[in-house]
Amino acid sequence: MAGNEWINSYLEAILDAGSNTKKRDDHVKLTKDAKFQHDNKQQQQLLKEEKPFSTTRYFVEEVITSFDESDLYRTWVKVIATRNSRERNNRLENMCWRIWHLARKKKQIAWDDARRLAKRRLEREQGRNDAADDLSELSEGEKEKGDPNVSEPIKNLSRINSDTQIWFDDTDKSKHLYIVLISMHGLVRGENMELGRDSDTGGQVKYVVELARALANTKGVDRVDLLTRQITSPEVDSSYGEPIEMLSCPSHATGSCGAYIIRIPCGPRDKYIAKESLWPHIPEFVDGALNHIVNMARALGDQLNGGKPTWPYVIHGHYADAGEVAAHLSGALNVPMVLTGHSLGRNKFEQLLKQGRLSKEAINATYKIMRRIEGEELGLDAAEMVVTSTMQEIEEQWGLYDGFDLKLERKLRVRRRRGVSCLGRYMPRMVVIPPGMDFSYVTTQDSLENDGDLMSLLGSDDRAQNKTHLPQIWAEIMRFFTNPHKPTILALSRPDPKKNVTTLLKAFGECQLLRELANLTLILGNRDDIEDMSNSSSVVLTTVLKLIDRYDLYGQVAYPKHHKQSEVPEIYRLAAKTKGVFINPALVEPFGLTLIEAAAYGLPVVATKNGGPVDILKVLNNGLLVDPHDQNAIADALLKLVADKNLWAECRKNGLRNIHRFSWTEHCRNYLSRVEHCRNRHPTSRLETMTIPEEPMSDSLRDVEDISLRFSIEGDTKLNGEIDAAARQKKIVEAFTRMASLNSNTSIIYSPGRRQMLFVIAADCYDSNGETRETFQAMIMNVMKDAGLCFGLGKIGFVLLTGSSFRETMQALSCCPVNIEDFDALVCNSGSEMYYPWKDMVADTDYEAHMAYRWPGENVRSMAMRLARTEDGAEDDITEYVAACSSRCYSYSIKPGAKTRRIDDLRQRLRMRGFRCNLVYTRAASRLNVVPLFASRMQALRYLSIRWAIDLSKVVLFVGEKGDTDYEDLLGGLHKTIVLKGTVAYGSGKLLRNEDNFKREDAVAQGNPNIKFVETSEGQNIAGALHALGIK
Repeated sequence: MAGNEWINSYLEAILDAGSNTKKRDDHVKLTKDAKFQHDNKQQQQLLKEEKPFSTTRYFVEEVITSFDESDLYRTWVKVIATRNSRERNNRLENMCWRIWHLARKKKQIAWDDARRLAKRRLEREQGRNDAADDLSELSEGEKEKGDPNVSEPIKNLSRINSDTQIWFDDTDKSKHLYIVLISMHGLVRGENMELGRDSDTGGQVKYVVELARALANTKGVDRVDLLTRQITSPEVDSSYGEPIEMLSCPSHATGSCGAYIIRIPCGPRDKYIAKESLWPHIPEFVDGALNHIVNMARALGDQLNGGKPTWPYVIHGHYADAGEVAAHLSGALNVPMVLTGHSLGRNKFEQLLKQGRLSKEAINATYKIMRRIEGEELGLDAAEMVVTSTMQEIEEQWGLYDGFDLKLERKLRVRRRRGVSCLGRYMPRMVVIPPGMDFSYVTTQDSLENDGDLMSLLGSDDRAQNKTHLPQIWAEIMRFFTNPHKPTILALSRPDPKKNVTTLLKAFGECQLLRELANLTLILGNRDDIEDMSNSSSVVLTTVLKLIDRYDLYGQVAYPKHHKQSEVPEIYRLAAKTKGVFINPALVEPFGLTLIEAAAYGLPVVATKNGGPVDILKVLNNGLLVDPHDQNAIADALLKLVADKNLWAECRKNGLRNIHRFSWTEHCRNYLSRVEHCRNRHPTSRLETMTIPEEPMSDSLRDVEDISLRFSIEGDTKLNGEIDAAARQKKIVEAFTRMASLNSNTSIIYSPGRRQMLFVIAADCYDSNGETRETFQAMIMNVMKDAGLCFGLGKIGFVLLTGSSFRETMQALSCCPVNIEDFDALVCNSGSEMYYPWKDMVADTDYEAHMAYRWPGENVRSMAMRLARTEDGAEDDITEYVAACSSRCYSYSIKPGAKTRRIDDLRQRLRMRGFRCNLVYTRAASRLNVVPLFASRMQALRYLSIRWAIDLSKVVLFVGEKGDTDYEDLLGGLHKTIVLKGTVAYGSGKLLRNEDNFKREDAVAQGNPNIKFVETSEGQNIAGALHALGIK
């Protein structure tokens, strides 16, 4: 801040104004005293001593130490532009009052934040204590029995450790793995990546592309798909609109094997959307990704697996948005999920609150931070494994989340190894797998120890001639130096205050011996004009220039304006040629990829002791760690490596010897080994599409025309193209004979696999007491009638999605003049049970097994009821409703007028205790259903689309204007939605989220073209809505 010129004039003006404060009359003084009586203790002490208010002291104490100058700069420009001295003093006085109000606002934000953190800390502690109490003691019986909630003995589930065999190419050639990676936001392509174009297109893009290539090159992996968003906007290159891009085709690959970028359309097709605005479009991305994965699994199965689908070995989500996508896909396909956070929302949220410039509401509005945090929590719920770069990320960042506690995770892991029940609790496994690097660009000369210095390249007698043979970036750097032969201390980072470059410059400038022995090269991004850069970058660069001038470092410090990404290896080589040192002095470094890059070129390193460098240097053993706040420690470490050639050589040798541990080959072997040892569930044959011998037929005569037409198309034709009448007549007779013989077998007549479309009724029609309204029966009648008139009932399948129990659903349908067999499926209890009326009235056990993973069962039964009550609630506010309970759903009745916790609050408390469940208030908030994590009405629909091979774009969903607390989940996706106004009078939405959570617009896309509203459920209105949706 002190580097900006306007500060000096500001201070001078304040001094002038301060001398005038003594001349104010008594009335003004009393007024000011009254205004300041609520200020901080320091101001109150000044008033007690009857000293005049010092604007200078107040500015220094409250502004310089608390605020960034960007908040006041525009106002000060107006002050100095004022010519009239009286008006100028008035403006200055108003500015001082603005500072005072800003200080008060910051203190209020800090106070609110402290209260919120204290409350959250108390809740987390209580949750962890509850879990610890349940898991603290192992009885003799527990030591002998396994966890009843796991299908296989836990003792057979090994976790990788130092003794576990790593994935070997020679032993895994017989595997045919299909791996799905997801990185949803940013501009993703294989070549000419536009890294740094915006905040969404950075290191994560490079990481996932290189990871996809590396995995595809690993023996045993046949196909890797990197799923991202398709962008056809004119704002970006047309390559981002290509649906498929090949990344690599390894030598061992055949057919469609290899690594590919698959771009899935979602959201506005012609618009590039920042990651903060992508949240409402996630359901559409999930459905598009699901369609691709299912089709690819079948294609790979036909090619490699004898016709049996090759389901993904793992689905890996990168960042919060892709983590949520991966969680939904993992639940729909029943395959393992892995999560990498890259950067975490809770950590960013806490940092922004500590700065005190933005309130919680402002942060949420700008960054959609609460929506992001919920996506990360859902990823933790579903993930088998979370990949991190460092232990610091696990302990200090993931430790902030409700869904993870390191101590509880370790305790649960011990119990699993002993084969002891975990009592329904679960914590994902956190593993440290450093990012891989491509070292193919490192030449043999880079690895040689005695490669000399620049003397061989820069002769004193023929320097000009030799310079013509040097890389251009070398010449650009060396032009700054008086003596380019001295060792180079290299720092490479963005001009960001967090990178702490100014402290490095002070350390170098104040150490005379270091200045005599070495030069300093600062690669701080690219710039044309400092004034055109962002405020934080311009402040850093301006400070750098002033420090160079203060310490008179001309001829000793290089700070080139431009460099290309392709020139970075040459920069490292230059530092290595001079026997220099690389330094990363960041205040906190999450990982430190540049440290690995430097080691690959034989550079010893000095690095911050805060964050990832600690783990990196443990592996490489090629440098020193320092306190980034201690400039003397920084200077001492640099001097030690530069002056001691033996130590320099040893560090260089260690780095080159151990660098292979950060290669992509090592990364992939480690990654696949850890995935293999944490796969607790596998895709099963129940996901295969049902093969149906005939298209479903109705007894109605209006279908005869359709059947006749179908057989006329399928019948034998003569050589001239005419239909063979005899063959046609024979097929029709056989068809009717077969249909008559099968009349007694409804399971074959109602074969849903041949449906052309699905009409899904999900309107939650209840009165204020939670009883089914008459509009429910009327709506079903109108929907079925209109479908029959428009399409023919044989082509349309009907599905009912409800939060009611099966018994209550059957009772409601008994009052409706339709046959129960007209429904292809009934999904009851908020997606936890599925029935097929055309087959039998028994719950689908395959579906129950499919979505029952991590279901805590009886362990959560009493806990959910206890936690759902508020602190001041009565014992009978919520009671178990046994009649609606089942093995996969616990239902609780809510007393009218009783206060219960909202869904987000209750889910948070269950997560803190290690329970992973889905929670739904239904029947006009008179019932709470606790169901398995992957059980929901939307997930049930995805399950049916896979099993019956019906594309989700061929599904029409009928809902009301409100509904159960899972209502928002039903509105997004590829399916079409018709909202029937006036059908639903009472919903449960008031119990979904607290006011300080994210808003509905962060979950449901506004202006969705797949959603149409109709005034009533009458057939004419429905037909018009179907036509408007393009369904004819």
